[in-house]
Amino acid sequence: MTDPQTLPTAPLKNRLLCMVYEAMLLFGVVFIAGWLFSTLLQQRHALALRHAQQVWQFIVLGIYFGWFWTHGGHTLAMKTWRVRVVTRTGQALGWPRALVRYLLAWLWFLPGLVLAWWLEARGAMLLLLPMLSAALWALTSLLDPDRQFLHDRIAGTRLVLGAAAKDPLEGKPMSDQSNPQA
Repeated sequence: MTDPQTLPTAPLKNRLLCMVYEAMLLFGVVFIAGWLFSTLLQQRHALALRHAQQVWQFIVLGIYFGWFWTHGGHTLAMKTWRVRVVTRTGQALGWPRALVRYLLAWLWFLPGLVLAWWLEARGAMLLLLPMLSAALWALTSLLDPDRQFLHDRIAGTRLVLGAAAKDPLEGKPMSDQSNPQA
């Protein structure tokens, strides 16, 4: 077990940039999962089996995140931004905690999506309301003494700064001084 006090909290900047990169990577995961669903079920129209496909995508994303979080504590995007998810005590996540964290992470967008549905939002409001919900959720980290997101606090997890990345050309750890944007 790792001493949780020795694990620095990942900076909010790293966590948010990680989410942006993750969204780009998830485009491919969702595309392949959607293609498999449509091909295997011979879906001829986008609205046919729409709810079944949404459930399928939800399950695929849960498996994606759960597998990465339980095997190393990070996805590719998290590894790139040196963010790792651990329990409050600094241990690796097991499947039950990873799935709880995955379900709770949907609270980033769910209030905005429900509000958009309730208001029968159209056009740009369909994007703005979930984005506002996500921004407000991110701000909850400012209220936490350890600067963790609310869903991490509830799930009993922490986002910590991982080991320094290695310079692929030299094989040595890169210092923060070598990265002018750090």
